[in-house]
Amino acid sequence: MPDRLSALDASFLYLEDSTTPMHVGGVAVFRRPKSGFDYDKLVSLIEQRLSLVPRYRQKVVHVPGRIARPVWVDDPDFDVTYHVRRSALPKPGNDSQLHDLVARLMSRPLDHHRPLWEIYLVEGLADDQAAVITKTHQAVVDGIAALEIGQVMLDVSPSPRGSVENLWMPQPEPSGLQLIADAVTEAVQRPGVIIENVRSAALDTVATVEKVFSALGGVASALRTAVTPAPGSPLNVRISTQRRFAVARAKLDDLRAVRKTHGGTVNDVVLAALSGALRNWLLSRGEVVTGGTTIRAMSPLSVREADPDSGNNVSAYLVDLPVGEPNPVVRLHHVSHAMRGHKESGQAVAADALVRVSGFAPPTLHALGARAASSFSRRLFNVIVTNVPGPQVPLYAAGAKMVEIFPVVPLAKGQALSIGVTSYDGGVYFGLNGDRDAMSDVDVLAAMVEESVEELMGTAAS
Repeated sequence: MPDRLSALDASFLYLEDSTTPMHVGGVAVFRRPKSGFDYDKLVSLIEQRLSLVPRYRQKVVHVPGRIARPVWVDDPDFDVTYHVRRSALPKPGNDSQLHDLVARLMSRPLDHHRPLWEIYLVEGLADDQAAVITKTHQAVVDGIAALEIGQVMLDVSPSPRGSVENLWMPQPEPSGLQLIADAVTEAVQRPGVIIENVRSAALDTVATVEKVFSALGGVASALRTAVTPAPGSPLNVRISTQRRFAVARAKLDDLRAVRKTHGGTVNDVVLAALSGALRNWLLSRGEVVTGGTTIRAMSPLSVREADPDSGNNVSAYLVDLPVGEPNPVVRLHHVSHAMRGHKESGQAVAADALVRVSGFAPPTLHALGARAASSFSRRLFNVIVTNVPGPQVPLYAAGAKMVEIFPVVPLAKGQALSIGVTSYDGGVYFGLNGDRDAMSDVDVLAAMVEESVEELMGTAAS
């Protein structure tokens, strides 16, 4: 049988348009080793590791008449140098120039006639550094155990692990008649799939959401929360085709010190810091902020079990951030109470439940958050915040040490801002992806995130 996209994965292709490209990204900054780190080395590394991610040599082919969902087929014209590209900043390149480049690259949709990913090596950064920008369509990373290219190119030591570059021979691309025949055969064997295909082709997102919730089960409290509309916010507007990108940085030990003093979790501290930043941002815009003002965030979380072989657990929450509260400690307590209440009420969605919806849980929570955001109406939340715990040891690509990594979470319709957070090697890195028109001051908000972290640090016991 053909390797057919799941209904949810197909919906991300159908729903994509010029204002909402459905790719998730990342910006990793590397320090060049004495042996160098250039385009040829990056291409060679990726060629050696592509056998670990076979989907990255496949493209999407639509069935004539769209009588069935699209299928994955090998790309007979696959060219790694098309997908791995190079760019450069005028030396010495600074953060602002890099962020402008990220925004431009993330604004462009991927070519649907080729495998749905791109990597850019950005040279010319100051301090002999280079950046790697990744773009991967959410339809590619279609399972919680799946790998993506950014994962397989990294090593835990400067010496790359051994890998075997297997000889790859693409399978012949099926003809239109073959695709139709396969679809008819599948429909005979599974009659219910016809209705599902019609719904997908008609972009029936309501049916998709219902399918997600019915498969998850046990999330009645989440549905009750969703009934209450999100508060009005300048974060919910009609968005354009262009983006702005900014970053913020913190130290993991600082967030842990705040947690140790006031309780809760590191993620609670992150959300409290974002609450303070969003409060100051609203005030800077002249928005009315009262004691009861809130901004609702959708916050998928990664929860690791004690058993290292148990895999990732995924929990998704809708949490009202207390941006109207002027006291940082009280804000933190509000967030901790809300998150604790979600967990106790059963709003957490476990990974095993997510897996029952084929393609709903990709390998990173950033992509999960983007998928969830794309499936729901903007009336349910104001901003998406993904927080993914990363490794606390250095990682390397072709001998180059990764010193920073920032997530780039795509925007959903009507969402002017998404915030991705990840921790790595003692640092906490915030990537703020905003609409170019609605979030012209996204760099101001990023600076306020760092100020809010410092404000919380001032309340921690010495």
